[in-house]
Amino acid sequence: MDKLANRLRHDAENIDAKVSDELDRRVRASLNGVTPLTDQQATAPPVRPAGFWWASSLTGIAAAVAVIAIVNSEQEAPVPQATPADIFAVMPRIDLKTETAMMTSPLQQELDALQSDIRKAERRVREEIGL
Repeated sequence: MDKLANRLRHDAENIDAKVSDELDRRVRASLNGVTPLTDQQATAPPVRPAGFWWASSLTGIAAAVAVIAIVNSEQEAPVPQATPADIFAVMPRIDLKTETAMMTSPLQQELDALQSDIRKAERRVREEIGL
């Protein structure tokens, strides 16, 4: 085991990994371009869309109808049950507007460049250690 430990130490001492000045400048520029959250932004409750109130109200109503139907179904007299079509007929239509989050072009370019640099560095390290 000592032989393996010595070999690993020797190999670790021979590793010479350096970050190019260009990559270092780009990483620092990316980090400086990010602003931290203010205290007000960090503690502000999330803003929900106006349709959220309708959705939560209708969910509560549907649950109440289901409980009433189950309780009343235990009686001998048949109870007319609301069909899903009846429930959806009285529900207002909620228009949800969704968009896919897109990175801005400069950020996407920077991400692509950083990933390319990482792949190049990985390739160089693999070549140096003989993989």
